[in-house]
Amino acid sequence: MRTTPTDIKELTPNEIIIFGSNWQGLHLGGLAKYCHANFGAEWGIGYGRTGQCYAINTMDGLKVIRNQIVLFIDYAKSHPELTFLVTEIGTGIAGHKAEDIAPLFKACLEVCNIHLPESFCKTLKQ
Repeated sequence: MRTTPTDIKELTPNEIIIFGSNWQGLHLGGLAKYCHANFGAEWGIGYGRTGQCYAINTMDGLKVIRNQIVLFIDYAKSHPELTFLVTEIGTGIAGHKAEDIAPLFKACLEVCNIHLPESFCKTLKQ
């Protein structure tokens, strides 16, 4: 499995970091704040591509997360020139467990340009 590095401090030009956000795009804490400060995540954009990032709203329940992951996978498939580094979205401020979020990314295993965090990979191997 392709895994995302655990502590991303910089990105190459073709890398996109996937982070958890809220629908308002208020990047006030955690990785969202870091992405806003360092990778061009725009204030007010809570889902989709923004800067060298892709935001997924993790604050409004698993159904919303699931739907946005489907859209993300379609986006990644349509941009094979990019490498997408999924982080442990939903497991911080949103309060979900990796075991709840990882299965939502199962379809990513078949998409060559998507990398998943080690914790998600471990869950998906079980």
